[in-house]
Amino acid sequence: MSWFYLFIAALFEIGWAIGLKYTHGFTKPLPTVLTVASMVISIVLLALAVRTLPIGTGYAIWTGIGAIGTATLGIYLFSEPVTPSRLFFMGMIICGIVGMKFTG
Repeated sequence: MSWFYLFIAALFEIGWAIGLKYTHGFTKPLPTVLTVASMVISIVLLALAVRTLPIGTGYAIWTGIGAIGTATLGIYLFSEPVTPSRLFFMGMIICGIVGMKFTG
């Protein structure tokens, strides 16, 4: 169950990271409420996950999934640049996530 909590926590991390863009500096009420709610849910689920997972593994995977998801959505939603080096390093993060999952 901890891995499930961790995965869902990471999805909410992506949600709040992307939500920050839509809050326009926390000046738009609905996006702000949704972003803050995503933050809280993400942290609570991470806390539940690391009750049984090592904190280093849980946190690394949480941030890794969040980083990859946010970068991918940034490309899709905000036309952020797609360069070979960016894709390479995103791949390296994915390798790290997989490595942490199987060794942690």
